[in-house]
Amino acid sequence: MRIGELSKRTDVSPRSLRYYEEQGLLTSSRSDAGQRHYSDAAVQRVSLIRQLFDAGMSSRVIATVLPCVDIPGDLGVAEETFTAMMRERDRIDADIAHLIETRDALDVLIRANSRHRAELSTAPEPVAQSA
Repeated sequence: MRIGELSKRTDVSPRSLRYYEEQGLLTSSRSDAGQRHYSDAAVQRVSLIRQLFDAGMSSRVIATVLPCVDIPGDLGVAEETFTAMMRERDRIDADIAHLIETRDALDVLIRANSRHRAELSTAPEPVAQSA
């Protein structure tokens, strides 16, 4: 499939797909006219790349992790990617812990605001003074 079709099937812009290729995350073949052509497997590959980017991984880290998908039986690749994956998992755990702390702090503010709004809605209206 050409880049436009891959873009439509994955909801990823052609510009991003070209970037993935530049970073070595995605490969294509070229027609005689120089147009990129992707296999059907590229759809799943792009989905995985997007998921890893959405998790906060950089293209450099993704390039380190993807060989475990490409060469699953290579022990050297497995060991190298395992270390990278564990490091990223620890980073994601830390991000989650920080998000939970932030949510908890926001919950405190929401409760305080709710009490304040309730007090304001039950307070008597001020009496207007005549001039």
